[in-house]
Amino acid sequence: MYAITQDDGIVTLTLAMPGKVNKIDATFAAGLAAGFEEARAVPGCVGIVLTSGHRDFCVGADLDMIFGLRDAAAVRAATAGLNAVLRRIETSGVSVAAVLRGAALGGGCEVALACHYRVATEDAQIGLPEVNLGVIPGGGGTQRLPRLVGIQAALEIIAQGQVLRAAKAQKVGLVGAVAASPEEAHAAAVAWLRANPAAKQPWDQGAKIPGAQPGSEEARNLLLIASAMLEKKTAGVFPAAEAAVRAVAEGLAVRFDAGVTIESRHFAGRVVSDQAKDMIRTFWYHKSAVERQQGLPRVKDPRIAKVAILGAGMMGAGLGFVCAQRGFTVVLKDIRAEALVGARAHNEAQAAALKQLPEAERAAILARITYTLDLADLVGTDLVIEAVVEDVAVKARVTAEVEALLGEDALFASNTSALPISLLAKASRRPANFVGMHFFSPVEKMPLLEIIVGAGTSDETLGRALAFGNRIKKTSIVVNDGYGFYTTRLFTSYILEGCQLVAEGHDPVLVEWAGRTTGMVVAPLKEFDEVTLTLGLHALEGREAVTGQPLRLAGIELVRRMVALGRTGKAGGSGFYDYGAERRIWPGLRDIAAELGGGAPAETGVAYLARRLMLVQVAEVARALDEGVVRNPRDAEVGAIFGVGFAPNTGGPLAWMDRQGLPALVAELRALSATHGERYAPAPLLVRMAERDERFFAEGTTS
Repeated sequence: MYAITQDDGIVTLTLAMPGKVNKIDATFAAGLAAGFEEARAVPGCVGIVLTSGHRDFCVGADLDMIFGLRDAAAVRAATAGLNAVLRRIETSGVSVAAVLRGAALGGGCEVALACHYRVATEDAQIGLPEVNLGVIPGGGGTQRLPRLVGIQAALEIIAQGQVLRAAKAQKVGLVGAVAASPEEAHAAAVAWLRANPAAKQPWDQGAKIPGAQPGSEEARNLLLIASAMLEKKTAGVFPAAEAAVRAVAEGLAVRFDAGVTIESRHFAGRVVSDQAKDMIRTFWYHKSAVERQQGLPRVKDPRIAKVAILGAGMMGAGLGFVCAQRGFTVVLKDIRAEALVGARAHNEAQAAALKQLPEAERAAILARITYTLDLADLVGTDLVIEAVVEDVAVKARVTAEVEALLGEDALFASNTSALPISLLAKASRRPANFVGMHFFSPVEKMPLLEIIVGAGTSDETLGRALAFGNRIKKTSIVVNDGYGFYTTRLFTSYILEGCQLVAEGHDPVLVEWAGRTTGMVVAPLKEFDEVTLTLGLHALEGREAVTGQPLRLAGIELVRRMVALGRTGKAGGSGFYDYGAERRIWPGLRDIAAELGGGAPAETGVAYLARRLMLVQVAEVARALDEGVVRNPRDAEVGAIFGVGFAPNTGGPLAWMDRQGLPALVAELRALSATHGERYAPAPLLVRMAERDERFFAEGTTS
């Protein structure tokens, strides 16, 4: 668990839990306590360096432990034990300096905060991201951090779950120094200890905190502003962030130890909550399983060195940059010279934004990209990603032209957002090598890759595609074929229902706020404006053409009329919103709704609208599962949240359905289907599960 060495009065305590990482549980707390007392007792000890024997300092709490806790009293007892150890470290009379390398997150950051000084290596990542899992810091983080860096900086870090690079952590005062290597960091810690024997924490000296003082009008205003901004950003659906702000506010009003007790109460309340369990299941267990590509085909060598991108629009340009950034040789091909000029400018701007990289490395990324109008430059390509217009005939022509230049082993991927891969693969001479790769915009930032398996796609091709996704740092879910696959179907159900509600006569402002109160990252009408109404309308018409299933909704006619008026979305300057000096809902929406027969609805209100926006989405998810499009329930959760911004506070659509109870949910869907159409009809899978009173995820399980 730990090792102790000494050098002329400086004792180094190296933590190394069994396995690959240090993570906080009862064993860690006991080992830290024993190791510290042993180090403190070394004759002549004048200072202690706390460091890690692993690549990371400490990755935080053991989530297996957190996930299994349902007794608030037990949580408080465990927290009290760790906090006692941390108080012993900072009040023993001997200075302690932490050397932070790799991850120092959550509880790991809190252990570091209990030390009197912190030195971080340049690659260190430090922060308190607990709110992203539905909990808050429980090892004194909400009390030490504001007393160390000030209220405003602490609230930004804690309530937003920020993880800071070493340089930023130093700038805000979270670490005292940054070093190029662990050895240099250790030397800096030793030097500080020799210069600062018997150090005390600022809160144990009665020192003022930086900036606004607790109890002052300025501090009260900061806390009020933070609460207001939090409400605006989260619509009140993230209780963990609110609890973190309360813990800071309440804890700063009392002495430090009492503040830690207050924090523990808030921490326990969040740990035992349903929301924390659902968020941990998805954001940790499911996402980790997806990233390990658990249960999916693997290849030792994906045999991909040269990648060609067909189409140099925003998506194609971004894909080219992402691939070059990960070391691939890239050919970016288009039929228009001006598109290539724009792509080059886009990628040069992307490279310039990577200020953390040396100039030579940024230049090397750009040098790996070739911009061309010439098909001959595609010879020798190992993977082609087609990102041309969403037209079956155009894609077929491009496929035939390009495949003639490729080797037998080359992969061909279509970055379509909806067109069935099996349909597109009909133009391929090698359907076994044909696969769907649905990226999300902006591709440089969006983490998800939806890989679609066509009727002829081989396991070898899937394995190579997964390996490629892993190399370009994407979280890859795998789904079966069908129009819209999974994420596009879910996304479309959300934005189209927003249109339908407006067409029925509901206030557009209420529709937008209702979307936010469900936890959806972006309100439905705003989301539609972002993707542009013309593209959305084209996709809806394409769906009918491919599937032969017409979708007759007043909401679609609403979109058609807006496009006819030239209101095509944000890029065009106007859509559901006017984009002038300030963004606001276009008043004319009500007039169009009235023309379509949308009068005063019999029932409305934020709660009603929010319920419909959620129910229409989960009904679509259940159908995708029932039809076999979604191959694994974990992919339904990860794809929804990381691909289309489904309410992360719920843990995903399946977790949300579980919390409603499937029998009640099916009854509600049937009632809505009878009055508002088949899009609400419960899938046969959902009906069968409801009859057996089943869940997608058994309570207390991680899968």
